[in-house]
Amino acid sequence: MKRILVTFDIDGTLIKSSGLLHRQAFSHAFLQVFNVKGSIDAIKYHGQTDPAIIVKTLVHYGIPYELANGKLSILKSSMVDYVKSHAEDIVKGLEVLPGVETLLQRLSSQKNVIIGLVTGNLEEIAWMKMEALGIKKYFTVPNFGGFGSDHMVRGHLVRIAAERAENLFPGNLDLRVHVGDTLSDIEAAEFGGALPVGVCTGIFTADELKGASNGGNALILPDLCDTRRFMAMLAVDD
Repeated sequence: MKRILVTFDIDGTLIKSSGLLHRQAFSHAFLQVFNVKGSIDAIKYHGQTDPAIIVKTLVHYGIPYELANGKLSILKSSMVDYVKSHAEDIVKGLEVLPGVETLLQRLSSQKNVIIGLVTGNLEEIAWMKMEALGIKKYFTVPNFGGFGSDHMVRGHLVRIAAERAENLFPGNLDLRVHVGDTLSDIEAAEFGGALPVGVCTGIFTADELKGASNGGNALILPDLCDTRRFMAMLAVDD
């Protein structure tokens, strides 16, 4: 039986998110560390990791790159602390997208499928979202993935998640799949050696997602509602 690793992006892929608390956490960190009153809406942030968003936003507001990057660990800690202190608000503006829970439930029932996250979210914030929305239980235990906490470049997160899966669950992985809704997810999957699966539940069209694939092997789905089709893609009977 072949062993399969499936990793998912969060925002725009698994959940619909206005990201209220998450966005407030960025602004809180900017103010606390640099006394900058700012918002991530000042930049184009779709598909970027939280650390990249932090630095690019601060540069936009006049903070030198080297200074912003040098304070990154403090900024990330400030964000996590803010979200934890407002944990009761985590679900505001968050909604599990159609088909997601059914697919995760089906995947988690397969003994040969390992499920993790690859997201630009900081790790603690990522799992808080999953827990609050009631879908963390479907991810393989111990929970693992590649997160914005680990690296600023999303492509490296796909590799990091695979390395963690191999260490936690020894044995060769016959297939690695990464599912996401942005051009960066497609590019990251290919960079990290995974099969890219794009879903049109974010801001990008099927043609745009397909065009992001250098290898031309990306599979594009309208959403994650067709569990049978997804399982067939993995060559797993549904």
